[in-house]
Amino acid sequence: MASAQTEYGVVYTPSSVVSAVEQQKPPLSDAVLEQLGVRYIRLIWCDWTNTIRYHVLARSYFCKLLRSPRPGITAPSAVLGIVFLHICKGFDLTDESLIVLDESSFRLCPYSPGHATIMGFFQNLVPSPEYGLEILWDPRTQLARVERLAKEAAGVSYLAGFEHEFILLKSTSPPVGINSADYGVSQKLPAGSVEAKVLEEIADSLQEAGIELQKYHGEAAPGQYEVITGPLPPLQAADACIATRETIFNVAAKHGLRATFAPRISAYTAGTGAHIHLSVHDLGTHPDPAGARGDEHLAPTLATKERSFLQGVVRHIPALCALTLPTKFSYERVADGILAGGTYASWGIHNREAPVRLCGYRGNHRMEARFVDGTACPHLILAGIFGAGTKAIIDREHLKTGDCTKPVATMSDEERAAAGVSNAPRLGPTLQDSRNAFKSSPVMRELFSDDFVEKYSLVNQTFEEMFVADTEEETVTKLVNYY
Repeated sequence: MASAQTEYGVVYTPSSVVSAVEQQKPPLSDAVLEQLGVRYIRLIWCDWTNTIRYHVLARSYFCKLLRSPRPGITAPSAVLGIVFLHICKGFDLTDESLIVLDESSFRLCPYSPGHATIMGFFQNLVPSPEYGLEILWDPRTQLARVERLAKEAAGVSYLAGFEHEFILLKSTSPPVGINSADYGVSQKLPAGSVEAKVLEEIADSLQEAGIELQKYHGEAAPGQYEVITGPLPPLQAADACIATRETIFNVAAKHGLRATFAPRISAYTAGTGAHIHLSVHDLGTHPDPAGARGDEHLAPTLATKERSFLQGVVRHIPALCALTLPTKFSYERVADGILAGGTYASWGIHNREAPVRLCGYRGNHRMEARFVDGTACPHLILAGIFGAGTKAIIDREHLKTGDCTKPVATMSDEERAAAGVSNAPRLGPTLQDSRNAFKSSPVMRELFSDDFVEKYSLVNQTFEEMFVADTEEETVTKLVNYY
């Protein structure tokens, strides 16, 4: 274990986080909703293109649903395969799903008094022979399946915490940031300014909604800010990410601004990411075989399961990018030498020019996934990353690469050989390359199913083909108006 002199920061564990969250959420009833002042409930889902959609339910009807055998509303299964009102190939309007309410996802909407949100699971109306009630097209179902797999087959649980970067725009055509000050400087949040009021209202709203706010600050690009929220178990973390983005967007709109999570809106300014901090927690139910494995020297402060998890994530980065960097605009942010994580599948201790940055200390490590942006569906991001890591733990994969103490792009051949990254695969460099890697990955197909991989790739390709405009300026305007 680390000594007191090397320990720092807040220590989070799944048990401490879950107990804190559960204390905030009494069972839903008409009396509870009345006490909370809730009149309307937004049933939210996030589709494969990271489009957030919802239906607003009146409280009286919502309470009737709670008393029904399977509380939820029906919707066409095709809603997960819609791109700009175009129903993609492989989807149609002849199949119906039930969005079953998940009471654990209930949150207040402080930015819209009288409103609350809830999420659900897409389920079959009648159990299917292969998957029962589960519908594998559903991002929340995919993530829940990975969590179960991790606990039952790998003996681990996970925590995930999101960094939410965004830009506040006072104009979208052309996009103009509200403030041109640089990273962290006091002029980024001048007292009494609209931007200062927006950030404080976002902070207050998140905390009132039961989401732990760690901090917020000004970022590098004009009008760019970052809000960092605390870690949660994967499904709750993805749900909280959706709630946080909705809070940021709606609070900004109330003040006449557009909040955008677009990856990069100018070649001359910093990009916008959505980095995620991940931690692996051994449940003690699946002990590791006795004796050394031979990869301890590559990451001596990591436990055995952490090393396997890291190997699984790094090895599958090229395929994961189809989920984590899902638009062609994502690849304008990912480059070497611009603090965006670089383009070589690798990891490094405190190295912000690696796609995976190892943080913390022995016994309290976390891994920052930097190959993620805000155009990606949070549930699919975490299902992919945690799924790849879980599969590697189950298979007891050995770590193959060492700590990259400098960007791989700047390493000599000798340095690359020493770190084991001489043949490190690259991210992208295009969305089509990522889709190809995703479709050709046996692990991704095992985790998500062949049907999901094929249909997701088709929807993603359709979105790429349809997201066009006549000029570059019009394309950027379309981008910031969509994300």
